[in-house]
Amino acid sequence: MLFKQQAWLRQKLLVLGSLAVGSLLYLVARVGSLDRLQPICPIEGRLGGARSQAEFPLRALQFKRGLLHEFRKGNASKEQVRLHDLVQQLPKAIIIGVRKGGTRALLEMLNLHPAVVKASQEIHFFDNDENYGKGIEWYRKKMPFSYPQQITIEKSPAYFITEEVPERIYKMNSSIKLLIIVREPTTRAISDYTQVLEGKERKNKTYYKFEKLAIDPNTCEVNTKYKAVRTSIYTKHLERWLKYFPIEQFHVVDGDRLITEPLPELQLVEKFLNLPPRISQYNLYFNATRGFYCLRFNIIFNKCLAGSKGRIHPEVDPSVITKLHKFFHPFNQKFYQITGRTLNWP
Repeated sequence: MLFKQQAWLRQKLLVLGSLAVGSLLYLVARVGSLDRLQPICPIEGRLGGARSQAEFPLRALQFKRGLLHEFRKGNASKEQVRLHDLVQQLPKAIIIGVRKGGTRALLEMLNLHPAVVKASQEIHFFDNDENYGKGIEWYRKKMPFSYPQQITIEKSPAYFITEEVPERIYKMNSSIKLLIIVREPTTRAISDYTQVLEGKERKNKTYYKFEKLAIDPNTCEVNTKYKAVRTSIYTKHLERWLKYFPIEQFHVVDGDRLITEPLPELQLVEKFLNLPPRISQYNLYFNATRGFYCLRFNIIFNKCLAGSKGRIHPEVDPSVITKLHKFFHPFNQKFYQITGRTLNWP
């Protein structure tokens, strides 16, 4: 009798153990789609698309990690695209600049939002005459597959400083949202120089020191012919854009703050794009080894930006830095006045 009871007990424990393991595996499988437990979120008509008034679970868009990834690799059939109601749509927002301001970081962080789909590569449609000559359909087909309710975003930092671009974008969509991410102008110029320097060193080429490029040796004044300096005169470029777009269609992102405290900056962008708030502190974690924030899509999938981010800048003569600060100061003040956003720059 005792032997039968022990056998019965062992069988019960085995069944309970199997159920526990099965439940654990089920929970792990469900981790990537926990957002399905969140309230259904309506995407307003401003996001466009034939079903723009419909409601849909934002994180039912696991296709951003799965099916859409397959489409980007060209592994999906036309029937699959039709079946899932996916389209390649023109961007409703563009990160137009600036170079070395944090455009890639901003794009990747916005991609955390389930209603945002990013173009993986810089298209350079509006700033490249050859590409622009291929027409708007060529540009649209460079965009990722998405649902009609989602916002497609691309970034090409050369757009901000290229003269022809504002008019070309205006002709495509006069109501488009434009994002400008800026850093303190002197820091941005040195970062620009550092990237070029690294490229030269990789090819075993010599390059001038930053001081020699940034300061005119004949006048000892700031060299405005040096592209890294010109790019940092933000107000000069912005004024060209304002000939076509009202200031309300621009949003300035503080690139320095995006490095140290990204969430508040991303929440401002969500508001500007009329997106429901979805990016949270959970999605951002500081990587002490890398020295900047990485992205967490769910408990399984994390992503850090490329190793080229966060390059160590060369030491620059303090007197040159001071001279650059003084040079940029009046331009910065005008930039604050135009955009309505004051940043903590010298």
